[in-house]
Amino acid sequence: MTVLRVRDESARAKWAVAALFCFLGFQYATWTSRLPALKSRLDLSEQELGLLLMACGVGAAVSFPLVSYLMRRLGSRRLSLLSGLCLAVLLAALSKAPDYPVALVIICADGVAVGALNVAMNAQGAALEKRFRRTVMSQLHATFSAGLLGAALLASGVNLVTSAVTAHFAVAFVLLLVLLACARRNLLDEPEPAAGAAPEESGAAEGADAAADPPAGRRKGLSLPGRATLWMGCAMVFGTITEGAMNDWSALYMKDIAKASATVAPLGIAVVSVMMLLARVFADRWRTRWGDGRVVVCGSAVAGVGLALALLAGGVVPTLLGFACVGLGAAAVTPCVYVAAAAGGSDALALVAAMGTTGLLIGPALIGFIAGWGGLVVGMSAVAVSALIVSLAGTRISWSTHAPAAPAAVADDRAAGDRPVAGEPRAAEDRPVAEGLTP
Repeated sequence: MTVLRVRDESARAKWAVAALFCFLGFQYATWTSRLPALKSRLDLSEQELGLLLMACGVGAAVSFPLVSYLMRRLGSRRLSLLSGLCLAVLLAALSKAPDYPVALVIICADGVAVGALNVAMNAQGAALEKRFRRTVMSQLHATFSAGLLGAALLASGVNLVTSAVTAHFAVAFVLLLVLLACARRNLLDEPEPAAGAAPEESGAAEGADAAADPPAGRRKGLSLPGRATLWMGCAMVFGTITEGAMNDWSALYMKDIAKASATVAPLGIAVVSVMMLLARVFADRWRTRWGDGRVVVCGSAVAGVGLALALLAGGVVPTLLGFACVGLGAAAVTPCVYVAAAAGGSDALALVAAMGTTGLLIGPALIGFIAGWGGLVVGMSAVAVSALIVSLAGTRISWSTHAPAAPAAVADDRAAGDRPVAGEPRAAEDRPVAEGLTP
């Protein structure tokens, strides 16, 4: 049956792309979970360890030209598999790194491969939404968090048996290959946007920005980004600054400013992480009901205002509530922006992804600099301002909409209980469908 075929195809594709997101989280958390052992084996100072961590971020941030070229030549499917294989091999190589310079080169190369997989898997997620008219990107990003958790649990389990990094990374290498094998057969071969194609405008201001970008299909090579892409990059940079800063500074704020006990202080990051994971599980329903633009604009406003009110109120409970607002409001920002960037072509997606990595790289350090100048309350206030900037940028982005689903796809959504992408005309759901025929 046509309906069953479409449903099965969409389900297989969704799990295949989810395997890529899980792969990236698992690979990253595997080597970062063993940093103490790597530090000891390579006899690294604190400064050398910090440079090692920065090398990964730098590699990902500067990978934009290469990733953009590879996306045009290989497409997101082949680039996903190639970069995933490279990441698995680099993890195995890191366990055998003989000295610090070699480890530095491996981690920098790891960052480049991370940048490539990040772009390719988000392009796959955007193609999945477009082809099957389903909002799934937030759930895919939630599987990245699941990969982080799985890697942490594996590290703890392996340490009960042996402390050898080589044994741990060997097990992780096999699991990574299994994830790649699960993803390989059902990834999508998505085409580039056709010449003249552009996201539909949702207002006069947004339409002017969209027109500033030349059609993706006409690009022969790298081109200067237009205003629409820059607004997406702005939202991504400040969104990742908000996420990264909360991960790095929440526990210290709880202890030094909110005066939480040593037992309660770590709950700051726990609250942010749990709320973000839960929000990403349900955010696709919000996107379906209200649209990506409203979810980003309103969510970022909730994050910024909630954190600002918590800073003004002080105390442990208001602070935890404010942190929960950040996790809730910021969760859907990066998934939605990736979908919008993918609609602009591979160059736009690669640039926005690189800007997001830059935000993760410089965000915690920038907040630390501000805190050193004006105190930690001022530093966390800058995080609230970052979230509000995302909300402002969200009003200037032409959020992607989609044409009505084909009848078989609509029938599949109704049979499977899936939701069509926001912006799809409801009339398409009300038309009778004959199996395998167009009404």
